[in-house]
Amino acid sequence: MQIRFSPSMRSITISSSNGFLDLMKVKVAARHFSYRTLFHTILILAFLLPFVFILTALVTLEGVNKCSSLDCLGRRLGPKFLGRGGDGSEKLVKDLYKLLDQINSEEIPAGLKVPESFSEFLSDMKNNQDDAKTFAISLKATMESMDRELKRSRLAEQLHKHYAATSIPKGLHCLSLRLTDEYSSNAQARKQLPSPELLPLLADNSYHHFVVATDNILAASVVVNSVVTSSLNPERVVFHVITDKKTYPGMHSWFALNPLASAIVEVKGVHQFGWLTRENVPVLEAIENHNGVRNHYHGNHITGADVTDTPRIFASKLQARSPKYISLLNHLRIYLPELFPNLNKVVFLDDDIVVQRDLSPLWEIDLSGKVNGAVLTCKGEDSWVMGKRFRTYFNFSHPLIANKLDPDECAWAYGMNIFDLNAWRKTNIRETYHYWVKENLKSNMTLWKLGTLPPALIAFRGYVHPIESSWHLLGLGYQEKTDLDSVKKAAVIHYNGQCKPWLEIGYKHLQPFWTLHVNYSNDFIRNCHILDPQ
Repeated sequence: MQIRFSPSMRSITISSSNGFLDLMKVKVAARHFSYRTLFHTILILAFLLPFVFILTALVTLEGVNKCSSLDCLGRRLGPKFLGRGGDGSEKLVKDLYKLLDQINSEEIPAGLKVPESFSEFLSDMKNNQDDAKTFAISLKATMESMDRELKRSRLAEQLHKHYAATSIPKGLHCLSLRLTDEYSSNAQARKQLPSPELLPLLADNSYHHFVVATDNILAASVVVNSVVTSSLNPERVVFHVITDKKTYPGMHSWFALNPLASAIVEVKGVHQFGWLTRENVPVLEAIENHNGVRNHYHGNHITGADVTDTPRIFASKLQARSPKYISLLNHLRIYLPELFPNLNKVVFLDDDIVVQRDLSPLWEIDLSGKVNGAVLTCKGEDSWVMGKRFRTYFNFSHPLIANKLDPDECAWAYGMNIFDLNAWRKTNIRETYHYWVKENLKSNMTLWKLGTLPPALIAFRGYVHPIESSWHLLGLGYQEKTDLDSVKKAAVIHYNGQCKPWLEIGYKHLQPFWTLHVNYSNDFIRNCHILDPQ
């Protein structure tokens, strides 16, 4: 490379002997030229020309001699730099998209062998050296096969969860049997609850009365313990625990042998309520004797699945077929005004809840003449749990439902409700409930499928007073991704769904909120091997 200055210093000529850059001539304006500018120009060229030389050598070595220097430089620095369109990868991707889109509308050939793993898929492609179309067809067949297997696995998981949720764990069965035996052999287990001097308080409206109806002794103990532990005035708490006839001895034994220091607990069996006769509750007899009901709740649950069902929809259908929905205990809340004729207000609690905050302010809420204080379930960040409207529960393709109900009407939560029994007694809520249950039976259960909430949604229409959502957090039995901060802040957390906290299928990160209220040092619990989850 040679650099030559003109005698007048008005131009600089640069020539190269390798033919790459034959001539470069820099003309300098006479009036604006300075030696500093000349120095900077030479300095820049000193850096640039070696780079161009090396780049040219690399292009030559790679055999790309047909492009200009700037073109080759563009290839090296990227498709969008120096005006080059890239190395063809974009075109390859577009062609692949076009091919996959074409294959998407074609049927998979019958008898096509589908690889069972990615390694097998890759091996087949290498060995067969298939063309692009065959590759795309094989890819589609493999992905569809894996999608079917995944869906079958998820549906099977939901079915197994359903069976686990509807069965009685060995530890809970043991607990009930041992406590029942204790009732028959231990006079202390049969002592009156509450003691005679406290009996008048069972109808004293200056106390806070809670009602829970369940045949699960361990769950009942957690509900009662959590209420008392969270209460600022536990001495003003009165608990009415209602159970069925077979569980009554064990339930009575538990609360007789494990008395609470301050709260008052009453245990009664449904057989001890003289009002609960078939004449007064004809709908229960209809439910028990209806063949369609028995087949629905005790029949082959796999028949309830549809090939198009997602795992969530299938899980909802299975939950709707839980035998608990034809239990008298599950319908009992609709008869609260008759069961407790001397009480003005009660808080009804499901057995799968945990109370974390003092609930006495519930009695101070002005229900404005309404009957039922409940959390609405159509508003919230979690649309799966808090996105429930009437369309979620009812079959609006049925003319009776379509003509009577609004699909966009907001649903509300059962499980933690403050009931004004005085206001309730002035309504026909119970009669409306009975009417719609009978209509559903007449229609072979085509109005709704899910338990006792749908007829209650109709019966309580116009009688519900919304309360703050922080009082009642739902979904801990079917929403694994429940926000833990929200759980900690809620007054009542509700494990509604299949994954109850006392089951092996319960979500491990949500169980500690429930197990906190289990006395694992109790002899009955230890002997039945009901162990604290790690």
